[in-house]
Amino acid sequence: MPNPPTAAAIVVAAGRGLRAGPGGPKQYRMLAGEPVIARAMAPFCRHPAIGAVQPVRNPDDAEIFDQALQGLTYRPAVSGGATRQASVRAGLEALAAAGAPPDVVLIHDAARPFVSAAVISRAIEAAGRTGAALPVVPVTDTIKQVTPSGDVGATPDRATLRSAQTPQAFRFDLILEAHRRAAREGREDFTDDAALAEWAGLTVATFEGDVANMKLTTPEDFAREEARLGAALGDIRTGTGYDVHAFGDGDHLMLCGVRVPYHRGFLAHSDGDVGLHALVDAILGALADGDIGSHFPPSDPQWKGAASDRFVAYAMGKVAERGGRVAHLEVTMICEAPKIGPLREAMRERIAEITGLPVGRVAVKATTSERLGFTGRQEGIAATASATIRLPWSD
Repeated sequence: MPNPPTAAAIVVAAGRGLRAGPGGPKQYRMLAGEPVIARAMAPFCRHPAIGAVQPVRNPDDAEIFDQALQGLTYRPAVSGGATRQASVRAGLEALAAAGAPPDVVLIHDAARPFVSAAVISRAIEAAGRTGAALPVVPVTDTIKQVTPSGDVGATPDRATLRSAQTPQAFRFDLILEAHRRAAREGREDFTDDAALAEWAGLTVATFEGDVANMKLTTPEDFAREEARLGAALGDIRTGTGYDVHAFGDGDHLMLCGVRVPYHRGFLAHSDGDVGLHALVDAILGALADGDIGSHFPPSDPQWKGAASDRFVAYAMGKVAERGGRVAHLEVTMICEAPKIGPLREAMRERIAEITGLPVGRVAVKATTSERLGFTGRQEGIAATASATIRLPWSD
């Protein structure tokens, strides 16, 4: 059996989105508490068959771009051009210059924040099989061709019509050469890559799209999808967690995923990260799905010395399995030493990286016990945590 094709994705986010009304470029606006561009890129960043995600942005958007995509892994963004076509070409050239270009490339618009893993998989398969393909959905309305005077000129048979979507998928070498040829010949008027591929002489196949994979264009689109997402994830839950570990021999502590040099270590079965352990309990509590000990029993030798970020990723996966989303995470560290304040931002960033959340949805706090109790005597560290999640309504 031949190996599956290697795949990369280009996410085009250099436009201004003027039809979406005031509020800045639409790809950076919030939709149900999450930036549109983060929703659009995350499925590619997390898809096991996508080896690299190449974003293309406006050079003026560097700061807001970085803020919107905290927690995701992708190639350094490149600057787009004056047209969508020029921006796509910039992304293609960046992948070509990186060495070992992919077999196929998927090209997606950042204004489509609802692409599914299934559509991405179908795109990769179609590109590998045909060389050029795009996702389509049937047209349900009757379409009219209108004359310059506003009269109906023709009524096409809607059985032969389809609405085109992204990601459009191509063999990398074919679409790169098509873009280069168009640039050499001064053609910058193509509205999508399939049209450019057709002009270059490629036969463009189609594969099943998804009606949910819509493009956000107008203010009405944002209002409708905000209402839909709010209703779909209306079961808001909060869970709390607590953990404690005593000090033992060692030269460092793992705290909220950050390795902290210290003259002691933790007495623990895993790495003893009290912050992450409390966080796992909080997430599982919000799901009403037991606690960390029931999922990762200390009697099981496979968890000896295990990194606690694995436990957090597991808990986040449980939320995703239920069709939910984590809205906010908070950890409070209780200790006399080490000092948490200088480490706070590194801890927030690490938790955001592990969970895939924007860092603005992660809080880390610290307090002492006024030298009372075991933490006051510096015999160990305790942590509390809370997690707010949103799930689809169910009985």
